[in-house]
Amino acid sequence: MNIDLSKRSAIVTGSTAGIGLAIATGLAVAGASVVITGRTQGRVDEAIAAVKKAAPNATVTGVAADLGTAEDAAALIKAVPETDILVNNLGIFEPKDFFAIDDAEWSRFFEVNVNSGVRLSRHYARGMAERGWGRVQFISSESGVQVPAEMVHYGVTKTAQLGVSRGLAEVLSGTGVTVNAILPGPTLSEGVSEFFGKIAKDQGTTMEAVEKDFIQTHRPTSLIKRLLSVEEVANASVYLASEQASGTTGAAIRVDGGVTRSII
Repeated sequence: MNIDLSKRSAIVTGSTAGIGLAIATGLAVAGASVVITGRTQGRVDEAIAAVKKAAPNATVTGVAADLGTAEDAAALIKAVPETDILVNNLGIFEPKDFFAIDDAEWSRFFEVNVNSGVRLSRHYARGMAERGWGRVQFISSESGVQVPAEMVHYGVTKTAQLGVSRGLAEVLSGTGVTVNAILPGPTLSEGVSEFFGKIAKDQGTTMEAVEKDFIQTHRPTSLIKRLLSVEEVANASVYLASEQASGTTGAAIRVDGGVTRSII
């Protein structure tokens, strides 16, 4: 399958590291012109350089913005008024006891994980529909289906993303715009690597041992018995952004290593 996105433009939120950076890189390698977003100009510039290294001929630009706020979402829209592909990847996570999560924390998680994608989709999907082609993606999580006890607030926001994704697909029925959610399983992103690294240091053990223990203890249903790579998740995103994926919309695509015990 030859995926050619050379005539398409893309915005990937939260794309200075981890899954977002891998998706931005994959889209650029496939020929798309890509807009990187992150909270600081320095991180954005580093990510642009990383994508350009993988795709030297790609057009890669960036916008520094905190997309968990309405003000910075508006700033991104002003800087980049339209796009063909929108990947709502921005997200935060933090293991925390349910009884210690206060109202402010719940609101912060919804602003970053849910409302950032709602705001951008509300703007960009309208233009896609007018032009008769577009791709909107929400990077959710298997935690949206199996809400983890150690971070209920995170899981609930990922469930909400699934609802927004399916609902927007219904809204855009017949327009040529597809809307899908991707559900990664535990993935060795930069954030997870740092988190596991801290645990390994505190326990005087190795990253590999921490990963093995995490899978055995917290995700025993994994069929691959390891964390996913960011590239494995990005591959699904690039496909869903392609012309070849025109028949897939309103879907929740699992890239979870078989963690979710479901046949659909």
